[in-house]
Amino acid sequence: MTIKPANLSDPAVRAFVNAVNAHDREGFMQLLAPGATMSDDGSDRDLADWIDREIFSSNGHLDVERESDGGRSLVARYRNDTWGEMRTAWRFTVESDERISRFETGQA
Repeated sequence: MTIKPANLSDPAVRAFVNAVNAHDREGFMQLLAPGATMSDDGSDRDLADWIDREIFSSNGHLDVERESDGGRSLVARYRNDTWGEMRTAWRFTVESDERISRFETGQA
């Protein structure tokens, strides 16, 4: 069972999922706060390099299975052309201006 992106609780996270699934790099970048950071499997990564490699050049796609923490934590099936599909966890830090200052992902 998946949650449709339109039904996700947090507006910034909902926009993040929509941008990933639409392969909208420009829209994705507008969601991030200046100096935003991210980690993958517990290690901080270079944000620009990671999103290009793991999302936009490899057709990344999120199918959200469940959300918690007011919509700022997700469990999702994530797939891309590089790694195939895997079950992943995502956590987001959203600032008062509704921009994402950090996201963390890894295998669930």
